[in-house]
Amino acid sequence: MNASSRAIVLTPLVFLGCLYALNLVHSPAVTGQAGLGFWCFIAFLWLASIVALSGLSHLSPKSATLRRLVGLSVPVLFGAFLFFLWEVIVVGAGVPSVLMPAPSAIGSRFAASLPVLRDDFVQTFVKSVLSGYVIGCLSGFVVAIIADRVPFLRRGLLPLGNFVAALPVIGIAPIMVMWFGFDWPSKAAVVVVMTFFPMLVNTVTGLSAAGRLERDLMHSYAAGYWTTLVKLRLPAALPFIFNALKINSTLALIGAIVAEFFGTPIVGMGFRISIEVARMSLDMVWAEIALAAIAGSIFYGFVALVERGATFWHPSYRT
Repeated sequence: MNASSRAIVLTPLVFLGCLYALNLVHSPAVTGQAGLGFWCFIAFLWLASIVALSGLSHLSPKSATLRRLVGLSVPVLFGAFLFFLWEVIVVGAGVPSVLMPAPSAIGSRFAASLPVLRDDFVQTFVKSVLSGYVIGCLSGFVVAIIADRVPFLRRGLLPLGNFVAALPVIGIAPIMVMWFGFDWPSKAAVVVVMTFFPMLVNTVTGLSAAGRLERDLMHSYAAGYWTTLVKLRLPAALPFIFNALKINSTLALIGAIVAEFFGTPIVGMGFRISIEVARMSLDMVWAEIALAAIAGSIFYGFVALVERGATFWHPSYRT
């Protein structure tokens, strides 16, 4: 039996074994006092999952749709098994919830706190992250165009950008709170500072990506600076610009959450995390972390999807 055949046989067996283990670990006889036999069974499931996922990763169906489904199933199943291990280890070993709550407890708290999570999401992501992200990326792009046109400005701004990029957000956030107040504008200002220079540096670098032959060709057509910029240099810089947009999509969320630790109204992801940690309510903290992870992943995926449509011609997307 080859690896692919073993994967097809083992995958449903591992799935059923995981369901049985989850049911068993939540029984009163096993919760917090799992024995050696239970852990041997978990170890067996772990080894079987490795064999199954390894075989699935080598499957290559003829249908393009099936290939995409198989390619998607491997990371999904791998992530699901990690959550399974988290659940059975925490529940079976009786780990206190103040140290590490189980995924089931986090999910229950998430579902029970949807109104609070919604308000925190609007305050942190919709108001602070999106506004700061748009302002920071747009201003960085505009200044990069100006710096490309004015060489001395480019030579002065790039070292400054490297300096500011090294500044810790915990040093910037209190200053912005003092300048712009305790509401979301101060958090948006932190996001602007964190996203401005990555966009500036990447755009300036991307504008230099066009080859010498292409520039000479535009010159032979008597194209001016702005024509060359729009028709040649900006399209060549798109991979660099989208790289900055993707980097900033994660930096913006991190900056806004950290900035809320230093003063905010009684709403927001960072505020909720700091308050619930003080209350030893770790399930709510993890629920906020899960919300931030979901929002950040969707935001990053949206930017990557737009990049795929705008830079389909790039060699990295050729199949």
